[in-house]
Amino acid sequence: MDRRDFLKSSIAAGAFVGLSPALQGWVPSHNWDKYDFGSGPVVTDRLYQGPFPQYEPESFFGGSVVQYTTPGKQLINCFGMGMTSYISGDYGSPVVPGKTLEQTIDGLFRFPLATKVYIRPNWRHIQKKAGKLEFDDYWKITMEKAEQYGKRVGFRIMLNNPDIVENALPEFMLKKLKLYKLKGEWKGNPSQPRFQHEHLQPDYSDPYFLECFEEMHAMLSEQLNGSPLIEYMDTNMYGFWGEGHTWPYEGNPYKNQKVAEDTFLKMFDIQLKYWDKVPLVTNTQPDCAFVGNSALLDRTIRTHNWLRTDSILIENEQIEALSNRPAWTAAVCEAGLTHGGGRNYECDAYGMPRGDVSVYHVKDVGANYFSLWNHHSIDPDNLNAYYEKFPDALNELSQCIGFRIRPSWIWHSTDNQGHSNLIFGMVNDGIANVPGVLRLTLFTDDGKVNISGCLDAGYPHTRGVRQAMMTLPDGYNWNSGELKLKAELEVKGVRYPIPFAIAQKLNPDGSLTIKRNNRG
Repeated sequence: MDRRDFLKSSIAAGAFVGLSPALQGWVPSHNWDKYDFGSGPVVTDRLYQGPFPQYEPESFFGGSVVQYTTPGKQLINCFGMGMTSYISGDYGSPVVPGKTLEQTIDGLFRFPLATKVYIRPNWRHIQKKAGKLEFDDYWKITMEKAEQYGKRVGFRIMLNNPDIVENALPEFMLKKLKLYKLKGEWKGNPSQPRFQHEHLQPDYSDPYFLECFEEMHAMLSEQLNGSPLIEYMDTNMYGFWGEGHTWPYEGNPYKNQKVAEDTFLKMFDIQLKYWDKVPLVTNTQPDCAFVGNSALLDRTIRTHNWLRTDSILIENEQIEALSNRPAWTAAVCEAGLTHGGGRNYECDAYGMPRGDVSVYHVKDVGANYFSLWNHHSIDPDNLNAYYEKFPDALNELSQCIGFRIRPSWIWHSTDNQGHSNLIFGMVNDGIANVPGVLRLTLFTDDGKVNISGCLDAGYPHTRGVRQAMMTLPDGYNWNSGELKLKAELEVKGVRYPIPFAIAQKLNPDGSLTIKRNNRG
């Protein structure tokens, strides 16, 4: 897509349409830094997070550093972050000459930096008949491998896909839906599917379409909402690939802009209803097709869901949203790597491969996820060939992507009321804030100590130290070697274990034993 030309025409069209007061959900462009999106996810069991004065006239806590940790470089596989191997993109099932489908998918799972996988099927690939889900083989194999390798799946169900000749919708729906031709033409190489048809669009506001849409989500969520196999679900957006546009065509199939926007919000509410345990991830695509993207994006943030982009060298507007998103919001970045397997690698004028350029810009916006994707040439050989030739940028990203939490300082204090406390100075060595609420728990295996509480949403940030205190039972010896600290991430009411990213030894369950190591 030539986004620059696209935006010029969109801005002109926007000026013509005007700012209708009837579009109640329309959200004007704004800077995201300090924008009021609300207070974020609710924090239960909030820990006291300071201040902690130690000297007169406010000598409430006293104490000294008894333990410390330092950053670790290990690959972290936990919820809320990761390098993501693409199993399918826009063409559907991956087809690699000389490999079976199972071998291809297995190879993509086994890529050494991948801690997550992503799959993007067309609606027709998961449902053939009304009232029943019927998955294509590549979906079923992906779920089986996810359980085998312990790598969660992110996914999107595409309602429209210009890169296949057939319509993305199931045949039983196409028999009852009217399809509309949009104004304009998409010119290009006729050997490619996207230039071989007219890209007819359904009217998503059609009651039959919405009925089928809700039924599909009801059936799919019954299997996967809260499943340990699922990381997140991309929201089903309007148009090509589900990205919220039908560029380069003009207009949309709706009666007017208000109907388009109302329909989009209704579709989002359906997804909120059925996916109450799974993060919904909405593309930051500008609202160039006038279908309600701005309202959808705003509602995504206010319901404590996440953001994504399908590119990284893109418009100012998308970079603003991603890089200045609220602290508790994760960002998913999709950007293709150049092809491997003997093909010519695309480099810039300075000799840097285009894939590495994407990697460094993903770091700039503080992403939680990055795509390991050879675009329309999905093949484990291509992915491995790129990594063998250009390992440095990907290795660097794997050691900082998302959040990397640790208790950098641990203080012991006896406060002025005689209580024994541990104060944890929590630090984040990653590039993204915590996408939810971090829960800390002090415990012993025998259950004599079990103290739990949360930091404020989004903490610890990527800069600074967030201190939090826990009060021990009277008379308990904190330095016995039996006390342990563990972390969990709470997102949409679900708790996920989070290992500390430290150089020091952790217990098999990812917890840290509390034991003095500071001799000062």
